[in-house]
Amino acid sequence: MIPIEGIVSTFQRIPDTVVPMLKRFAPLVPLALVTLLFGCAAQGPTSQPQDRPSVTAQSAVKSQASHSSIFDEQDLATEEDLQAFSSNSKPYELPVLADSILERGMALIGTRYRFGGTSEQSGFDCSGFIGYLFREEAGMNLPRSTREMINVDAPKVARNKLKPGDLLFFSTNGRGRVSHAGIYLGDNQFIHSSSRRSGGVRIDSLGDRYWSKTFLEAKRALAMAPTTTLSRN
Repeated sequence: MIPIEGIVSTFQRIPDTVVPMLKRFAPLVPLALVTLLFGCAAQGPTSQPQDRPSVTAQSAVKSQASHSSIFDEQDLATEEDLQAFSSNSKPYELPVLADSILERGMALIGTRYRFGGTSEQSGFDCSGFIGYLFREEAGMNLPRSTREMINVDAPKVARNKLKPGDLLFFSTNGRGRVSHAGIYLGDNQFIHSSSRRSGGVRIDSLGDRYWSKTFLEAKRALAMAPTTTLSRN
């Protein structure tokens, strides 16, 4: 082992030219440390970005949404279609059913929003609210999700032909696909289970900028009501 005196004497023999050089580069030491730390941070774990559609895909979706909101004339049901549409060609007797559904829905205003909820006790999400009313008041079992509900075999109705009880579908996520639904009340208003933040079941205006912009289409699902329900009412 080298004695301490030997180490000291070794450092004492450092040439005089080294000392000025060390003093010269001393201010660069902090900068080098910062650069080193920054490089380590850059190599650390990063969160994976969510997949986002390309600009071309987004344009196509927007075009499709715009196309859906305008309605093709050939897809819209005529007055004769609406009168005749039912599984057994019975007269189109829906006002009483619509009144029952909407009256029950109005009584539920203020019921809390709950994702996946389908009852008064648990609360409702938008499709759960619609399914509950149509099942209880019209004897109809509608699909559970809005994506399935929008595809039911029911007449598609133009916005200026809406009647109480019609289903309204919206794209609230900005992707041109259905993500919300409500029931038309009349006078450009509709009832729906909106969200936890906005108080659950409530009434909104279809004329509001937000709902008007996100509106996709409407369907007259009550045209599929069972004959027994029609005759009972």
